Amino acid sequence: MHSEKISDEQWVAILQNDKRFDTLFFYAVKSTGIFCRPSCKSRPPKKEHVQIYLEANDAIRAGYRPCKRCKPTGTKLPYEEWVQQIKVYMDKHLNEPLTLNHLAHICHGSPYHLQRTFKKVLEISPVEYLQQIRIEKAKELLIKTDKSLEEIGSAIGMHNIPYFITLFKKKTGHTPSKYRKKEDNTNE
Repeated sequence: MHSEKISDEQWVAILQNDKRFDTLFFYAVKSTGIFCRPSCKSRPPKKEHVQIYLEANDAIRAGYRPCKRCKPTGTKLPYEEWVQQIKVYMDKHLNEPLTLNHLAHICHGSPYHLQRTFKKVLEISPVEYLQQIRIEKAKELLIKTDKSLEEIGSAIGMHNIPYFITLFKKKTGHTPSKYRKKEDNTNE
């Protein structure tokens, strides 16, 4: 599981998507957990997040997943595994603004393909999944903390508080305040 420091030549190859380097090394991106060929057309990562591997198996052993776009191992990632990667990313970043374009970029696919595949595998759209995990987190924060609605909204990536309240009521049947009171009365 040997990784190397990135050279200037390798960095230029990554920035220029140079196919000539595809047989010489792979690059992994710490912030996404994905590794690619130098010719991958994904957005260039930050240099400090890049780890170089001479073999795809070394990157895999280090815990990186093959890119869906450039397929550095030569095989397609199964749809279920790709959707799981997307879910894990959403779970870890639910407090950030997550758009379909952003998710597609991070997970190395197209927005259309991501939407269609996600819905096929989970039977809900990425937006529905994101709403579901945000509301679940909000319920947990309402019960376990005395944070304000604004603080909870920020913690789950929903800064528009009227929208947060409306969505929460639609999904749970209660406003956040009534949900908190109801749960407080149940725990007494």
